[in-house]
Amino acid sequence: MKKSQQTHTSRPPRASTIINGHAVFASALVAGAALLTGCQSTSLGQSNAMTATQTSVAAKTAVASALQAQRRQSFRYHSNLEISNKQQFDGITSQSTTNNGANNPVTTDDIYQYCEDTHDEAYAALLAQAEGQKQDISATTYDAQRATIKQSYLACTDAYQAWQDSQYDSEVSVPADYQKLFDNYDAQPTAQGIKKAKLLDAYLLKPLSINAQGVYQPMAGKATMLASAQYQARNHQSSLNQPVYIDFKNGDIYLWADNFAMINSKLLDDKLGTTWQNKWLKVTLDDGTLPKGFGKAVITHHFAALDAAFAAAPASQFEYVAATSLTALSPKLPAHQMPAMLASEQVIRRTQSATSHEQSYQEYMRGFYERISEQYPELVNNSADGADSASDVATDVFTSKALVQQVLTIIKNSIDAADDTVASRTVDTGAETPNVQTLYGIDKRGRLIWQHLRREFPSETNQHKGVVMDAMQQYSAIRPKDAAFPNLPSDVQVPNARNSVDAREYGRELMQYYRDGNGTAIGKIIFKALPLSQERLGGTD
Repeated sequence: MKKSQQTHTSRPPRASTIINGHAVFASALVAGAALLTGCQSTSLGQSNAMTATQTSVAAKTAVASALQAQRRQSFRYHSNLEISNKQQFDGITSQSTTNNGANNPVTTDDIYQYCEDTHDEAYAALLAQAEGQKQDISATTYDAQRATIKQSYLACTDAYQAWQDSQYDSEVSVPADYQKLFDNYDAQPTAQGIKKAKLLDAYLLKPLSINAQGVYQPMAGKATMLASAQYQARNHQSSLNQPVYIDFKNGDIYLWADNFAMINSKLLDDKLGTTWQNKWLKVTLDDGTLPKGFGKAVITHHFAALDAAFAAAPASQFEYVAATSLTALSPKLPAHQMPAMLASEQVIRRTQSATSHEQSYQEYMRGFYERISEQYPELVNNSADGADSASDVATDVFTSKALVQQVLTIIKNSIDAADDTVASRTVDTGAETPNVQTLYGIDKRGRLIWQHLRREFPSETNQHKGVVMDAMQQYSAIRPKDAAFPNLPSDVQVPNARNSVDAREYGRELMQYYRDGNGTAIGKIIFKALPLSQERLGGTD
C-alpha cells in the first residue's frame, strides 16, 4: 500500500532478506542441511503429568544430547514441507475494522481515495439493487438510501481532512472510528489482496507438497536424498523427483543426470542424444586444490559452531510440553503431520524471539567462519592479501579452492551486514513479531524421533498474518529391504564408474567440442563469456 502523510514506524525486514542471508552457507558447504525455519504458535499448556525433574535445564540438556547422539547414528529420514497463507484471508472480517464498525476489508490501497471508493462501491451496490428490481435509481423508493450514502461520504471526507490536520495540530478532533481506521490504514487488508491470497492458496499452495527422504550413514561415509515436489489439482497432477547420492569419503555428490539432459542438449550439447539416460552426474567437490582434510574440517567445525551457539542459548527457552497440547497450535498443523507428533513419549519446545533467533544463527555463522579461517588462513580473501594479479585470479576461477574462498568471503560479508541488521531490529517499532519455535519429539531412550519447525513470515504490514511454513522431519531405523531410490532401476541404486558421468571430464570434452567450432549458438555465447575463453576455445565463429 502507498503510505499516507502520517509518519509510520519502520517495519521488520522481509522474509526474503532473512532467507537469502541464511541460505548462503547451507547451499555451499553443508550438503543436505536442515531447513532453517522456526515455529510460531499459541501457548502450549503443560500437562499435569509433568514432573518436577522436567525443568528447563533438563529440557535443554535432553535436546542437546539427542542432537549430538544422532550425528553418530545411521537412520532413515522423511521430510515434508507444507506452505500455507490461509491466515491472510481466514477470519479476516473479525480482524479488520472499517468505518461505522463494519468488519470488512478496506476498498482501496490508497488512503486518500478511501472515501470516494467507498462511496462508489455503495452507490454501485444500490444501482445493482435497483436494476434487479427493474426500477430507476432516482425513484423515491431509494431516496433514503441515496441520502445515507451521501451523508456517509461527506462525513468520511470531513473526518479525513480532520485527520490530516491533526498530524500538525493536536487540538483537531477526529471521530474515534475514523481515527482508528486512518491511523491503521496501511495495516488493513484490501478486498483485492484477499482475493489474490485465496487464488494463490487454491491454485499453488494447497495442491503443492514438497518432500525429501533418504538415509544417513556416517560410518559408511554416505547419505542419500530423494527430493520431490508434487502438484495435485483436480485436472492436473505432476511430480518432479531429484535423486542425490553423497559420498563423504571421496567428496563426491551424484545427481540424476536424466533431469538435466534435455535442457543441456537444447542449450549446450547438441550431440548429447541419450547418453545420459539412466546415468548419474558425478560432481567432485575437491579437485585437489583444497588443503588436505578440508572436507572433514568443514563437518567438524560445523558441528562445533552449532554446539557453541546452542550452549549459549538461555535454558529458559526450553520446556517440556504435553503432546496433546500440540492441537492448540495456531494456525493448525497439517493433519498428516500430527499422528507421529501426538504419539511421542516426550515433546520439548524451544521458543525464541525473532531477534534472538537471528542472533543465534549469526553466532553459529561467526563461530564457523572463525574456526575455518583460523585453521586455513590461506582460504580467507583478506584485502591485505589482494596483491594477486588479474591473471592469477583468472587461472584459479574454476578451482575448488577459488570457489571456497568466494563462499567464505560471502559468509564474512553476511556476518558484517547482519550485525547492523540485528542491531537496528532492537529498536522498538511497536509492531508484534512472531516468535520462533522448534518442537522436538524424543523417545524413552532419549533419541530424537522427529522435529517440527514452523516459520511465519510476516506480511509487509506486519499486522495481518503472512505465509506459514511447516517442516516435519521424522527419523527411523534403516531397513535393508528398502531401496534408497524407489523410482530408479536396481542396477543404478549405487553410483559407480559404469553408470555415471564425471562432470569434470565431460566439461573438458565439451570445451574441446566448442574449440573445434561445434556447438549451439547459445553455447558459443556462453563459453565465450567465460574467463580465458579465447585461450581455451580459440575461435568458435
